[in-house]
Amino acid sequence: MERDADIAVVGLGAMGSSAAWRLAARGARVIGFEQFNPGHVQGSSHGKTRVFRVACLEHPNLVPLARRSRELWTQLQERSGVPVIRNTGAVMIGPPESDVIAGTLAAARAHDMPIKEMTRAEVEQRFPEHRNLDPRYVAIWDPEAGLVHPEAGIIAATQAAREAGATLYENTKVTDIELVEGGAIITTPTRRFKVAQVVVTTGAWLGKLVPELPLKPLRTPMMWFRPREGHEGSFTLDKFPTFIRAVAADNWIWGHGSGEGFGIKIGPDRDPNFHETDPDTINRYISAADWQLVSQLVAEALPNLEPVPMMTTTCMVTHSPDGQFQIGRPRGDARLIVGGGCSGHAFKHASGIGEVIAQIALGEKPLVDLSFVDPNRFL
Repeated sequence: MERDADIAVVGLGAMGSSAAWRLAARGARVIGFEQFNPGHVQGSSHGKTRVFRVACLEHPNLVPLARRSRELWTQLQERSGVPVIRNTGAVMIGPPESDVIAGTLAAARAHDMPIKEMTRAEVEQRFPEHRNLDPRYVAIWDPEAGLVHPEAGIIAATQAAREAGATLYENTKVTDIELVEGGAIITTPTRRFKVAQVVVTTGAWLGKLVPELPLKPLRTPMMWFRPREGHEGSFTLDKFPTFIRAVAADNWIWGHGSGEGFGIKIGPDRDPNFHETDPDTINRYISAADWQLVSQLVAEALPNLEPVPMMTTTCMVTHSPDGQFQIGRPRGDARLIVGGGCSGHAFKHASGIGEVIAQIALGEKPLVDLSFVDPNRFL
């Protein structure tokens, strides 16, 4: 069978749209498949905003990936003429031994980042809406942080991929991927495609197409809040920028203030009501159980917000066992690359992950050491 392309990218969400762009920009013959429209609200890459951090508490190797991602998000913003990334800075608040503080410091010091360490008193003076801070709490200001607009970024990346020569099929569900001698066969409802390599970046659907990966999609609602009367001006993005704040020994809340086209967004890192789901049959109805915990946390930590969210919608976060992504070739197979297992902190890195996937596919040296996200650590 004659090949239809060098590389197929299955799933054109956060990672896949950027992978298609970065591959096509390097001259590869690329085809891509998206079962919905780019920028859709059915998966994991919607909700108007995503937190962007550079001093990444999850792993020091994420710092150069975040910086490259910022460069690529900025390129997409300039190409598209619409806001994709906003630099606001971010404040991390918690006890010194917490992941929020210790992890952020480790990443920042490993890369000599221009962070600012703050006392509790300095936090309360600069960000007065952060109330009821534990006396032991300190903070770190990350001046390179901000927000990314996911729908705009994905649409801009798919357009950039097309302009670079990629052929993208929207509203086309891939039903099977068969690894064969010399490549892979991609099956859709209308025809089959043969390529030398396939990149699978289908988010919550990744485990269905590559079932050997240990992935757990969780139904994870997103929530937006309104200020109490008289405090409307205190929660704009310039006064209430991106933050992560410890609220328990093993949990934190994250969020940011409002701006043009988006509201005050707050969420917990973990919630027992965020349960495993099948992405094809996810319950998209909202109940009080979806926001009960975060409402309680908001009431305690941010009392000048109305604790009951003004809006809630569903999202999916796909977790890996260790909370790190899965990027690379399972079992070293030259025909297959996966990108997924976002574990709730990948969108900020998605454009950089697309770059890394392109580097893997074309035999270039990846811009960071990828051993901590290698899918073979579980296989």
